[in-house]
Amino acid sequence: MASLLRAAATLGLFPRRGYCSRGAQGELSKGFVEALKAVVGSSHVSTAAAHREQHGHDESMHRCQPPDVVVWPQNVEQVSRLAALCYSQGLPIIPFGTGTGLEGGVCAVQVCSAPLPRIPPLSCLGSGPLPCVTFVAASTLPYLPPGGSRVATRSVPRWGPMECGLALERRRSISNLPPFLSGWCLHQPDPYGPNPEAESRRFLCGGGARRHPQSSQHLPAGQWPLVSCGKSAAGYNLTGLFVGSEGTLGLITAATLRLHPVPEATVAATCAFPSVQAAVDTTVHILQAAVPVARIEFLDEVMMDACNRHSQLNCPVAPTLFLEFHGSEQALAEQIQRAEEIAGHNGASLFSWAKEAEERRRLWAARHSAWYAALALRPGCKGYSTDVCVPISRLPEILVQTKEDLKASGLTGTIVGHVGDGNFHCILLVDPEDTEEVRRVMAFGEQLGRRALALHGTCTGEHGIGLGKQQLLQEEVGAVGMETMRQLKAMLDPQGLMNPGKVL
Repeated sequence: MASLLRAAATLGLFPRRGYCSRGAQGELSKGFVEALKAVVGSSHVSTAAAHREQHGHDESMHRCQPPDVVVWPQNVEQVSRLAALCYSQGLPIIPFGTGTGLEGGVCAVQVCSAPLPRIPPLSCLGSGPLPCVTFVAASTLPYLPPGGSRVATRSVPRWGPMECGLALERRRSISNLPPFLSGWCLHQPDPYGPNPEAESRRFLCGGGARRHPQSSQHLPAGQWPLVSCGKSAAGYNLTGLFVGSEGTLGLITAATLRLHPVPEATVAATCAFPSVQAAVDTTVHILQAAVPVARIEFLDEVMMDACNRHSQLNCPVAPTLFLEFHGSEQALAEQIQRAEEIAGHNGASLFSWAKEAEERRRLWAARHSAWYAALALRPGCKGYSTDVCVPISRLPEILVQTKEDLKASGLTGTIVGHVGDGNFHCILLVDPEDTEEVRRVMAFGEQLGRRALALHGTCTGEHGIGLGKQQLLQEEVGAVGMETMRQLKAMLDPQGLMNPGKVL
């Protein structure tokens, strides 16, 4: 992994204009940098401005706030020694993976951060009187134990997107699994991140990482012994506690995932609808009819137009569902027939089926590139993504209302969602120099978050809290829930050095 130590700038939005100056902040001593190098080697420690700035931001509109140093640990022992070193000096640590987060989770807003070995990175924040360190994750190499049905990662997973489904498709050659089988341990996966494999495709919701880890090994902050915990009825569910903690409770160094069989046959499809209401109603009806759809994604007409341009598709510019079915040839025929009947009842047209692997790959590649397709609608602007999730029965209500609000707002934006899970995103394009537009975008996001809460949903289905949704988290879990989380944080990270300033 790599470790970054950086001085962080004052928390804020846009722009990413270089790293902030130290000012009156504490200096990072040469002795401490040398101590880091003694652990991982000189080539795996950097205080260069370019490296620091690279690890001081994600894909969100939160401006760059770099750490003082970046470190790339190479194994679990190095992670433990680096973490103990930072903790002994009171330097904050920020885990860093691929930098595809959307809530400013890697910005050094307080004291210090550092990236993990060819495992994921960590980072230390630097906005306080102390410098900060970032650990950058190294590539992870999952392996399949002999005769096993679960895949384990030998090194620290990255803080970035992952796809458990790849293990299904490649379980006969598990060593080919990509290195980004990672950040989901600290954060939910980002299904439209820069990695074309970023969607958790084997899960109905597209964001199922929290539900599928079977066990983990982690280093609790302040202690740094390796703690193993697995899925069982023995004691508290520590795996669940650390999964999705956004790097605020400790460092995850290994994970074991459950594998699912590769289906006999796979078919994908797109289907255009006359309205958002018709498309979302179809989603609800398919799920209520218990049609075993493997993936079901929604894109509004603006998003479809953007994907056509960006990925050279020729799909109708209309509210559209992307679907995928898995099973035996006979089962697929039944699933397809039932889905076509339901869609036709809701006015669907132009059903297009993709049975060959290359056709499916091209279709889903366009969906995976939705974030960048949306950004291309307004070059030079930044993207802001909402992330609400509601019960399926309330999905038509909130999605239709959100579409109307988006049209009335005058903002440039699209809607895309993992509607099989009740989760969807508005991707809003905003000029970072226009303070009034930034204010309107933030207000739109807060209004949508509160509407989801009113419908017994959540303000974030995947992206996490980070810096951007802390007020909505308080409204969602209440005073007692917040205090419980603070006490857990104080117990596991008594000095508050793990990714400080995030979540709580």
